Amino acid sequence: MGATVCELLWLSYLLHDLHIPFHTPVSFWCDNKAAIHITANPIFHEHTKHLDIGCHLVRDQFKCDFIQPFHLSGHDQLADLCTKSPPVGVFARLFVKVGSVPQAPS
Repeated sequence: MGATVCELLWLSYLLHDLHIPFHTPVSFWCDNKAAIHITANPIFHEHTKHLDIGCHLVRDQFKCDFIQPFHLSGHDQLADLCTKSPPVGVFARLFVKVGSVPQAPS
């Protein structure tokens, strides 16, 4: 999450320098509910023994209203098309979301 937020910050600075409007908060989708809770609620920080420096960056950007984290179910991961062999029904559903249309064999 930290690396993605760094990239978003870099893009926002670049767009600002180019005088292109950039609207915040940025919708940030994550499949890890625990990471979202730690970002949104500092009380959970006491329950974690070691926190990556990226977690503090994400938390700071959340407090500044730069990002708004949302949960993305594991069933809706488009990356699964490239990394896993989903069942045919799941493959077809995700394939349509990518914007591709299946073609008949030639």
